[in-house]
Amino acid sequence: MNVATTPAPPQAPPKPTWDPRRPQPVFPWLRPTIRIRLTLLYGGMFLIAGILLLSIIYLLAAQAISTGNQPLFKIVGFEKLQVSSDNCPTVASSSLQLSDFNSAIAQCMDHQRQAALDNLLSRSLLALLGLAVIAFAFGYAMAGRVLSPLGRITRTARAVAGSDLSRRIELDGPDDELKELADTFDDMLERLQRAFTAQQRFVGNASHELRTPLAINRTLLEVHLSDPDAPVELQQLGKTLLATNERSEQLVEGLLLLARSDNQIVERKPVDLAEVASQAVDQVHAEAEAKGVEIRGQRKPAVVQGNGVLLERIALNLLQNAVRYNVAEDGWVEVTTEVQHGQAVLSVSNTGPVVPAYEIDNLFEPFRRLRTERTGSDKGVGLGLSIVRSVARAHGGHITAQPREGGGLVMRVTLPV
Repeated sequence: MNVATTPAPPQAPPKPTWDPRRPQPVFPWLRPTIRIRLTLLYGGMFLIAGILLLSIIYLLAAQAISTGNQPLFKIVGFEKLQVSSDNCPTVASSSLQLSDFNSAIAQCMDHQRQAALDNLLSRSLLALLGLAVIAFAFGYAMAGRVLSPLGRITRTARAVAGSDLSRRIELDGPDDELKELADTFDDMLERLQRAFTAQQRFVGNASHELRTPLAINRTLLEVHLSDPDAPVELQQLGKTLLATNERSEQLVEGLLLLARSDNQIVERKPVDLAEVASQAVDQVHAEAEAKGVEIRGQRKPAVVQGNGVLLERIALNLLQNAVRYNVAEDGWVEVTTEVQHGQAVLSVSNTGPVVPAYEIDNLFEPFRRLRTERTGSDKGVGLGLSIVRSVARAHGGHITAQPREGGGLVMRVTLPV
């Protein structure tokens, strides 16, 4: 739809854009966020330091206990010596020789030394594990506190991505790097808002200023055409000028609507897309009959919150394009409305010329048409789909287009319920 002969300049590959309405992951805590990374960094550093400290303590304790591998004393005689020990039962035997007795005492001391080291190691590991849990929890809490300004910046960026340029971060607190980032972001938003406001004001003022001379031209042309004594050449010229004037008026109205639809819709009311689509069908019914195009489709109730006039413009522009850019014989346009997955969907599909997939993005650019149509086409001024996209975005939705097999397009407008 929106077709032209002038070859379109090569387009750069589309840049990936961040969609604030994208679905959130099923397990958000698995995302490698900065907070998780900082928590792992804090906790990991504490854990490594704790392991090093525990190793040093263990080695020092082992060295201190192992000072002098041999016993500090040796029994050289034990007549009538009786020894009782629960930990070293071997020394309690009365049948031991003196050398065996000294050896048993040395083994018993080595066993007790190792048992003390194992007990120290196990208790230290348990203490380290408990402290690591506390360190990770403390690191997570501190990371969240440190990164809370970034959360405000992210929420503001999401609001701005939804066409609300009036939002500001206004971060309080110490004059650190995060506050500097927030203030810079606020300054950028202020400039963007002024630029967009000035652009919309310029388009609106220019369009309003152009309305008056165009209306005067139309009146003068209609007066001259109503004169029965006017020459045939003058009447033909008048009709041509009247058609050109009408096209200019359509362009002005389109620019006004485009400037208006770029703003976020503040006042919203319940609007049924089925009713909006039916009204649009009624308006293009005569044109469709004249071109031999059948309009069909089932329209189920799909109530959204928005502006009824702008939503009707969505349906009307899509239907007009679908009827005007259709096949010469046995053409049809299918209009459906329904609610899918909690969102209202308006779908307009039609027969028509084959549209290459790489040309889809160009259809939504202002004053852009397909390369197979003359620039001076009487089918429109090249703003229809641009207006549809702007109105959909202003309502928090989006529009997608897909080529049909055999020719034509499938347009789907998705709006939040």
